[in-house]
Amino acid sequence: MDFNHFFKQPVRLLAPMEGLTDPLMRQILTKIACDLGTPYDWSVSEFIRVTHYPLPAHVFYKYVPELHDKGKTTSGTPIHVQLLGSNPDTMSQSAFVATTLGAKAIDLNFGCPAKTVNNHKGGAVLLDEPDTLYTIIHAVRKAVPSDIPVSAKIRLGHKDTSKMAEIGQAIKSANASWLTIHARTKTQGYKPPAYWEMIEPFTHLGLPIIANGEIWTAEDAHRCMAQAGTPHLMLGRGAVTRPDLITNIHQDTITLSWHELVTHQIAFLHDDTDNQSGLIGRYKQWLGMLTKGYMQAQDIWPIIKRLKTTQEIIAILKQSASTHESA
Repeated sequence: MDFNHFFKQPVRLLAPMEGLTDPLMRQILTKIACDLGTPYDWSVSEFIRVTHYPLPAHVFYKYVPELHDKGKTTSGTPIHVQLLGSNPDTMSQSAFVATTLGAKAIDLNFGCPAKTVNNHKGGAVLLDEPDTLYTIIHAVRKAVPSDIPVSAKIRLGHKDTSKMAEIGQAIKSANASWLTIHARTKTQGYKPPAYWEMIEPFTHLGLPIIANGEIWTAEDAHRCMAQAGTPHLMLGRGAVTRPDLITNIHQDTITLSWHELVTHQIAFLHDDTDNQSGLIGRYKQWLGMLTKGYMQAQDIWPIIKRLKTTQEIIAILKQSASTHESA
């Protein structure tokens, strides 16, 4: 089935980032984008690891609670379910289960650089085995309904880029609906720069290509699109440090003020999780990243990083918002 209708306009996606873009962060970031008038076309879930057995429903609901609400965030952004594994049978069976629960699409992770994942033959290590990529994608494609997209996310290679052509042909031959490419190898990790120009050869495969990696500003986004030869982008850490990045790419006169962002930070801290300590840790991770995008975050970070209750943190945030009401 042809899924080009997903790409009538340049798409903007929120990236899956393990331990960062969990359901709560997805909810906050997609709401901000919607409120600013530039919603994400979709977001991809953190990877769900598939090993020896097909995943049951409760696992999907844990990682993608949006499945309880037609597979969308509260602001209406669709969530695509990402799977990671190397067993074609359990991957395909798990993908089918996800679609019965309402998954809008299945994305297959062949890009994770984590050592633990790679040591268990998952993620980017599979880029050394284009035939295995083909087998997994083909099995998943056969298992899920034809109207459900099956996409793949990769890096430029494992240790080097020598197998780029083989990787691309394997993914194309397996009938992947589209391909997202992080413009570095596994060995290059997240160290700048990203090699956007290395994405361009994939654009000749005849399927939609989405570029990802080291997009922190609107200027980065435009340079990435030009060098990669594709108008489609997946935004990762840059979208966390500047939640208005998606908007700035289209119109740099619209920005999210610190005062407005504080409202969303407080909403984050009001999550009803039983694990308040974990919530505070996740919030501090976000605030630490916001210091790269907002000077106001830099001002309060030394104070908040020592606090232990949400009440104390919210009080500091409100004080900061009042001080920087127009900033």
